[in-house]
Amino acid sequence: MTRTETTPSPRKAAMIAWMDRFAGKRESWLRRNEYFHTEHQRYMQFLVPKGARVLDLGCGTGQLLASLDPEYGVGIDFSSQMVEIAREKFPALTFEVGDVEAPETIANLEGPFDVIIVSDTIGYFDDCEQTLRNLHQLCTPDTRIIVAYFSRYWEPVLRLAEICGFKMRQPSLNWLSTDDIGNLLHLADFDIIKRDWRQLVPRRLFGVGSLINRFIGTMPGLRRLSLRNYLVARPLPKQPDDGLSVTVLVPCRNERGNIESAVTRMPRFADDMEILFVEGNSSDGTFEECERVRDAYTGEWDIKAVRQDGKGKGDAVRKGFDLARGDVLMILDSDLTMPPEDLPKYYAALVSGKGEFVNGSRLVYPMEREAMRFLNWVANQIFSLLFSWLLNQRFTDTLCGTKVLRKRHYEQIAANRSYFGDFDPFGDFDLIFGATKLNLKVAEVPIRYASRTYGETQISRFSHGWLLIRMVVFAFFRLKAF
Repeated sequence: MTRTETTPSPRKAAMIAWMDRFAGKRESWLRRNEYFHTEHQRYMQFLVPKGARVLDLGCGTGQLLASLDPEYGVGIDFSSQMVEIAREKFPALTFEVGDVEAPETIANLEGPFDVIIVSDTIGYFDDCEQTLRNLHQLCTPDTRIIVAYFSRYWEPVLRLAEICGFKMRQPSLNWLSTDDIGNLLHLADFDIIKRDWRQLVPRRLFGVGSLINRFIGTMPGLRRLSLRNYLVARPLPKQPDDGLSVTVLVPCRNERGNIESAVTRMPRFADDMEILFVEGNSSDGTFEECERVRDAYTGEWDIKAVRQDGKGKGDAVRKGFDLARGDVLMILDSDLTMPPEDLPKYYAALVSGKGEFVNGSRLVYPMEREAMRFLNWVANQIFSLLFSWLLNQRFTDTLCGTKVLRKRHYEQIAANRSYFGDFDPFGDFDLIFGATKLNLKVAEVPIRYASRTYGETQISRFSHGWLLIRMVVFAFFRLKAF
């Protein structure tokens, strides 16, 4: 018989019967493996912001969805017995009986959603690619798909645990590797943002398991042996988002000789552009030069000049981004070692959808002589490896001053700043860590790093190097060992 949308396959029908039979025992199994499920929920809480619109496909009895504190939470499961328990336990959430592989189930949902969760459910699908593809109708460009599953390496261990009674028995599942799931997402037109692996030891073991998971299980190489793997993806961009306004923020302190060049060398790559100088109480007349340049180019450019209230580039960036009127926010360091002529590349990467957080990299092309001291170059190479591991996305140059993102994403970073706190004197890591927490897609734009033509560097290799080490430790505890 040809399968229809409303008729489950024999395999699926057997799974539904199986889950209905075990629904009443689900709570006891959750308690028996409390540590594993609690750690899974904690990591999902890290990935999913509170107050989001969340869809949980294969919600079971609803514990995971409830733990995420959604503004609007919907759970779908093909087991009517599971859904009945979920409705009774969590009446504030919406639970429906349905096969998420059936197009009519997806079509009847009230989307779109900020986050769509596929936690273990991909193991039950008959056609993983098509099921994932059907989710596009519930997505916006900002929707994130989170797929959580068991590592294929653990299949024999989990089978043995079921036989020995340590784990609830499961019907015949798809045993998929992280690469398999990534490929299915790619085929279904989703763009993978990052991958992670958690729970090297899925038992508390009197606290030893927790210590191993935090400080050993997160290490490169070893983490891939963990029981849990996670993939975060977004819908592939369909068309460029043209017509966006731009604010180019130029933090400046003792950069008088570079102010006019920042304007005269600025390409016009958007119809509506604002140049915003945020000056840091200079001793060489930089603020007066900003005002002179603003007045000299009135009518040609929309230029504003303000003084920052605090100290440091981080304070200048926060003040400037709060004042900026553009849809797209850009940072251009006033030493102009990142050529202003390259800004259109950043804008193109953002509006085309190649990245949602666009970061410059000085460490790809050869740089001008004396543009960066040798010890700084070595340190930057080391830190690029460390931060790529910490952030689960490629970062070759965290301290390149030019960073580009949409203002709406910056506002989300600012609203969630309490997770990291006011820790960053540079301004770079506040944005990088915030973008990572929001699961923004990172794109890097290689630039040819130039030597200064005016003034002196305000970077101290040793004091700022020590700050970078502190950032690594800070990021480890906030992004890995939490």
